Amino acid sequence: MTAVRQPARILVVDDEPSLSRLVTQMLTARGYANRACRSGADAIAALRSEKFELVISDISMPGMSGIELLSTVKGEYPGIAFIMLTAIDDHATAVRALELGAFGYIVKPFEANEMFINISNALRRRELEMERDLYEERLEKEVRERTAEIRAAQEQVILRLMSASGYRDEETGDHIRRMGEYAAVLARAVGWDADAVDKMRLAAPMHDIGKIGVADAILHKAGKLTPGEFTQIQQHSRIGFRILEGSGIPLLDLAGKIALHHHEKWDGSGYPDGLTGESIPEAARIVALCDVYDALVTDRVYRRAFKEGQALAIMSEGRGSHFEPRLFDVFLAKLPELREVRSRFAG
Repeated sequence: MTAVRQPARILVVDDEPSLSRLVTQMLTARGYANRACRSGADAIAALRSEKFELVISDISMPGMSGIELLSTVKGEYPGIAFIMLTAIDDHATAVRALELGAFGYIVKPFEANEMFINISNALRRRELEMERDLYEERLEKEVRERTAEIRAAQEQVILRLMSASGYRDEETGDHIRRMGEYAAVLARAVGWDADAVDKMRLAAPMHDIGKIGVADAILHKAGKLTPGEFTQIQQHSRIGFRILEGSGIPLLDLAGKIALHHHEKWDGSGYPDGLTGESIPEAARIVALCDVYDALVTDRVYRRAFKEGQALAIMSEGRGSHFEPRLFDVFLAKLPELREVRSRFAG
């Protein structure tokens, strides 16, 4: 059964009692629910206590003018239509009113038909704008939901591929998740926006994807690596970059930079390019910290995990040499959040 539409409620604002009374009588005769106010201040009070679809206001009133009332109403109640009444046919004032959002402009004296045509047009325009706003809101919601679905699918693909490559190393799925979450915590702490943080969370787990090109005998070796073996394992940075480069996809471009440079050191003693200071991409500097932290507090094939206090002592020695000092201090400040991540993904 179709719902019966209630008549629009209209607020009439005019300091002339005779005109205000005439307008409200005309509206009542046409079936419109209405209320009259003598000033802009009274109109604002009425709008705060009752619901109206349309305001019809004189321009020239003591205190708050009709233009000022229009500006206030459009700022606080953008869904309300507005028609201006004026005794002066002034082009500049009419343009100003329309620029502020008035849907009509009526010059006194006016015929009843002129007023009702303006009312009908204003209410119809209001209805169309509300339908447009609802449509855009639904569309934005659908886009957000679809984007979230795509991002979730991307995350699953990345995590599953990284888990598969992890079978060749000691790195578990939990390590991969920890790396993403650690890096997101630090990126957020140094001021990255939400979208960039989300990309970091997905890109950081790919930092060691190049290990897929390193021999198992080296990856799984329990003892100390020979200089030649260490040279071979260093190649995983360039291998990872070659796997990820050239896609044109921002997420993979970020992951490629991380893969290539997460073993660089602040003082230039890292690899593969010996970059120094801020020439190392910030994303790679963040992942370097996260990777060393997770490596030290996790069991490895060649040693048992260190206690966190020991791990932090070792890392502190690298402040200013291995790690950017500012970033290392942020890392220490965010340790409670990093510990929570470790607890959540304690594999």
